[in-house]
Amino acid sequence: MNILHVSAECYPIAKVGGLADVVGSLPKYQNKLGVTSEVIMPFYDNAFTKTHSFKTIISSKVKLGVFDLEVNILTLENNNLGYDLFLVDIPTLLFKNYVYSSEDTERFLAFQIAVLDWVIQRDKKPTIIHCHDHHTGLIPFMMAQSHKYSQLKKVASITTIHNAQYQGWFSHDKVYMIPEFDFNQVGLIDWDHQINPLAAAIKCAWKVTTVSPSYMEELKSSANGLESLLSHESGKCVGILNGIDTQVWNPETDDYIVKNYSQKTLNSGRNANKDWLCKEFNLDPEKPLFSFIGRLVGEKGADLFPKLFDTALEHLDINILLLGSGATDVEDALEMLTYKYKGKYNAYIGYDEKLAHIIYAGADFLLMPSRVEPCGLNQMYALRYGTIPIVNSIGGLKDTVIDVEGGGFGFIHHQLTVEEIVKTMERALVLYKNQKKFKNIRKLIMEIDHSWDSSAKAYINLYKSLNN
Repeated sequence: MNILHVSAECYPIAKVGGLADVVGSLPKYQNKLGVTSEVIMPFYDNAFTKTHSFKTIISSKVKLGVFDLEVNILTLENNNLGYDLFLVDIPTLLFKNYVYSSEDTERFLAFQIAVLDWVIQRDKKPTIIHCHDHHTGLIPFMMAQSHKYSQLKKVASITTIHNAQYQGWFSHDKVYMIPEFDFNQVGLIDWDHQINPLAAAIKCAWKVTTVSPSYMEELKSSANGLESLLSHESGKCVGILNGIDTQVWNPETDDYIVKNYSQKTLNSGRNANKDWLCKEFNLDPEKPLFSFIGRLVGEKGADLFPKLFDTALEHLDINILLLGSGATDVEDALEMLTYKYKGKYNAYIGYDEKLAHIIYAGADFLLMPSRVEPCGLNQMYALRYGTIPIVNSIGGLKDTVIDVEGGGFGFIHHQLTVEEIVKTMERALVLYKNQKKFKNIRKLIMEIDHSWDSSAKAYINLYKSLNN
């Protein structure tokens, strides 16, 4: 069985969010289970492509409407990723120092056409084309309907929805850019009088997956306009919980953190990482350290952070450390708090992979008050490193965190308000003061298996069901 994953992101080549982590891990674990799993993505002008060598395996042109664009398909030399990687180089559109932009309709449509042009030229045809999010959403439609790709009609397609809030909408004025198809089928790409790539993928893919079972159910009532479509197509939809790459995220071998540790050396290892964080950010290592890592956007509940942190720091004897960037007004408000709460609070506005790893290894609690969290990987990273998550009861957070009061290992709030989150933080403080129980839970959560092993098997079983 040959699987071709098509994605706009893939770690470590290009990462904006959790999509990259999934596409960078799932194929590796699938290959270990005996299938051939490959990745194809755009060739960007970024740090990875500048520091690695590539070879061109084919040069041609891709037709985007009336334009013929130069395209090269590249492979990575000295590849140790655990899967074959192919990159689509369209210099005029894709070779940029960013992943997403205001020109994404043209950029990602050209990318998808180039992928399918390459697939029909290859001797080695995929058994499954596995598409990720709306940037690849027109591939299942083109495979089934574009005359140019008629030989791919019997190749199974799967679409995974990582975040249904983003759907890739564009005007019907641009329909001419899609390779020719029977215009009587234009309804397959339409939703609410626009071309909607994610809706097209849901209609045309053989199977549709989401990144957690709870998120699949939530989408039937909250999918940014696609609720009725997902309910109608529910028979081919399934939620498969994401995993994490336990080779990358391993406190015993992680090169980023200050001191490596195992369950047996958890206390000394975590103390060393916490001490480094507190020294670096002028915090008190004797106080419990609450943290947040992520984008400062409404989906993550970040608009609540200024008032939340102000209230918590005013009333609780704690430290808070934030790593993230996003909405400018939120960034500014969070930076202002650093002056009000010197020695108790600090913020790193931006993103730093090394710092993220050290926070997972040194913080006591991780805050994830998300409004939307299809799966969530941060809580799994935290558990792996012995940091206790505090989460909203939503999506994959609900599937992976069990509250201490229910015999579990984390803290869950069911309302997204400052008052409710502060109450949940107070419950976490009660646990922290009971150091024996607190340390036992930290050891317990490091044993939880959120590796890709079981998820990769679930996807392979899904693939097999399409070829029976």
